[in-house]
Amino acid sequence: MGILIVHLSKKNYLKKTYSKKKLMKIKKLILPNTFIIEPKVFYDKRGFLYEIWRQDLYFKNKIKFKIVQVLHSYSKKNTLRGIHFQFPNLQGRLVSVINGKIFDVIVDIRKNSPTFGKWCGCIIDSKKKQQLCIPEGFGHGYLVLSKTVDIIYKCTGKFFSNNQRTIVWDDPDIGIKWPIKKPILSKKDSTALKLSQHKNLPKWKKTSKFFHWKGRNYV
Repeated sequence: MGILIVHLSKKNYLKKTYSKKKLMKIKKLILPNTFIIEPKVFYDKRGFLYEIWRQDLYFKNKIKFKIVQVLHSYSKKNTLRGIHFQFPNLQGRLVSVINGKIFDVIVDIRKNSPTFGKWCGCIIDSKKKQQLCIPEGFGHGYLVLSKTVDIIYKCTGKFFSNNQRTIVWDDPDIGIKWPIKKPILSKKDSTALKLSQHKNLPKWKKTSKFFHWKGRNYV
């Protein structure tokens, strides 16, 4: 189904412009409505301070994100979680790495989408204080690159245990280029179905309910 991959380098993003206050940079990834957000970090001799969520700023820039649940995940090196999605109660996410580094992957699993089955991957590092924006209707997974990692998920929908779905991490039809070949997996993730075997998937809509992006890439 093709491969889309992006690393955090200038050549893989659209042209960036910034507001006068430079409160936040938004970098658009290859898949529709997927972004990396880098906040303005204020440093002094005591340490640092930065905003991890500010509703009026996001809404002002047409990122309509309603947080209803926040989850914290801890994992060890070489752990791979995914590819996960929630259906029929969809769930978008803002993913923050607060300690460590991961190779993060997003897969478009929306039926009839022009980019159905395609993926993009990026390195998310706590040193840069980044957030990865994952719209509703996309699969998500990550591989831990550091010794340990702490991840915060800010979610648009509540977690429903009976809605959890998994696509096998090494699905050949998707063809994700993971950095290692033998990750640490849960039993559920190691025995998951391929994307083509899932009968119930989100449907593609021209207008996303999660993001309302109008071409600006700054806040």
